[in-house]
Amino acid sequence: MSSQISRRTLLRTAVTVAGAAVAAPLLSACGSGGAAKSGSNSKAGLAGALPAYVASTAVTADIPSVTGPSGGFSDPGFLTYPAAPVKTVTKTPGSGGSYSAVTPLWGTIPAADNPFYQAVNAALGVKLTMQPANGTTYNTAIPTLTAAQKLPDWVQLPTWWNALFNVGGLVGTQLADLTPYLAGDKIKEYPNLAALPTGAWQAGVWGDKLYGIPSFASGTAFAGAFYYRQDVFEAKGIAADSVRSADDLMNLGKELTSASAGVWAFDDMWTYLTQPFGIAQLFTAKDGKLVHKYEQPEYLEALNWAYRLAKSGYIHPDALAGNNNDAKARFYAGKVLVTGDGTGSWNMADAQAGQAADPKYRRGALPLFAADGKSAPSIFLGSSTSLVSYLNAKLKPEQIKELLAVANYLAAPWGSAEYTLINYGVEGVDHTRVSGTPTFTAAGQKSVQQQTYPFLVSSPQATSNPGFDQITKDRTAWEAQAVKYAYKPVFWNMNITVPSRLATASAAQALEDTVKDVQHGLKTVADYQNALTSWKRSGGDELTAWYQSEIYDKQGSGQ
Repeated sequence: MSSQISRRTLLRTAVTVAGAAVAAPLLSACGSGGAAKSGSNSKAGLAGALPAYVASTAVTADIPSVTGPSGGFSDPGFLTYPAAPVKTVTKTPGSGGSYSAVTPLWGTIPAADNPFYQAVNAALGVKLTMQPANGTTYNTAIPTLTAAQKLPDWVQLPTWWNALFNVGGLVGTQLADLTPYLAGDKIKEYPNLAALPTGAWQAGVWGDKLYGIPSFASGTAFAGAFYYRQDVFEAKGIAADSVRSADDLMNLGKELTSASAGVWAFDDMWTYLTQPFGIAQLFTAKDGKLVHKYEQPEYLEALNWAYRLAKSGYIHPDALAGNNNDAKARFYAGKVLVTGDGTGSWNMADAQAGQAADPKYRRGALPLFAADGKSAPSIFLGSSTSLVSYLNAKLKPEQIKELLAVANYLAAPWGSAEYTLINYGVEGVDHTRVSGTPTFTAAGQKSVQQQTYPFLVSSPQATSNPGFDQITKDRTAWEAQAVKYAYKPVFWNMNITVPSRLATASAAQALEDTVKDVQHGLKTVADYQNALTSWKRSGGDELTAWYQSEIYDKQGSGQ
């Protein structure tokens, strides 16, 4: 099985331990303000800072990416692991330098200077001392290092902690400007880095300069989908593409629900109603004026529909009670037949867990549809990455170049020789081939499986589920169709520093609590409208006006 952490799986883990919505737009609230550089950028400045994109042709996917009209592209699919991985880096990247690197790790910390690290250093031609730190306390460890100005040579700073780490204040002071080395065609010196999605690089641009190097980048990064028990649908003769409107979905609830048999059609659906109802990620722009998602007519329509669904009896009672921890167990057991979930849930591990509960288990995803059943469907692209690493500003130019050459090695494409070493270790020591797929030995489980290097930089995301080819085919087919309807949302991949006075309005906790109550049928849409009025008066209108005047009018939309 592939050892590379799926970005979507990683985000779910990080959300759990960090309590942060990391898949949301790259927004942050900053108390200090003045000295910090903004993650928003001028259109011309951004164009001048971003690296050129050059797709890699080193490894041929079994299922190629599909590019949509917005420029987003689906992740490639691989059905088999290359028998003879190709080398993409022709010479040793390093020239003997010594460096330190700190990354978060939500797992068991490998032993320092273990044989795997030694093998990688030999391949890199440097002594890169990996110092993975506990992910659950990473948010307190990094500020201690920055306060003492003792950052390592290379450090991972997850974007959901941008505000806490004051990244806008660190760029150019403690974090190195990479624009002179990577902007435009300069990145072509590092072909594997050039193959990383442009949007992911944008997440590391601050004040019209490039500072960050992306990891776990995707060309689509969809938030999720409506999943259904394909095996059950097929047994009942229900075609997934028969759901073409919100009314069709409601009618499906009636057809599938049998409370007396302990089966309900739906689990919690709210988050994923953004797609059919056309709700913005944060803002939409109408004739040059920003409209917050909370004020969109579509938001009210979706909330009204969700309220009716809550009262219909088609949602599992535990989901209505807010028990989301058991959602997957309900889906596996067939107690719920349609659920909303992130794209990271569609993988080999899911199939194994589902088939343990029901050997016939198969997950499918409903095709995109518009709530009215008439309009063309649409779906917004999520953040291209939420994991960005940085180099220390104290490094000399020749050291930065050496580490960028190392980064180019680490970013080698899926299935390459470099990828195999970084993600599986040394064959015969850290992994062996089982049915052609690299599989960890006991040594590899200790030193390699708990990943560190990919948090510095990694290859673009790919889909592979050894032994479960149908999952790879299903998921890539869904993404290939979805990307045709994808668009870049307002402020796409922009990590904007929101003034501290607007932090409460930006969080909108009271309003979000009301939304949750409405979707669970505990409060009415009228209650939401009252809460919306209160939010607007207590900072919501000021927040929208700030985005309009300070970001949209001056810097553009990021689209």
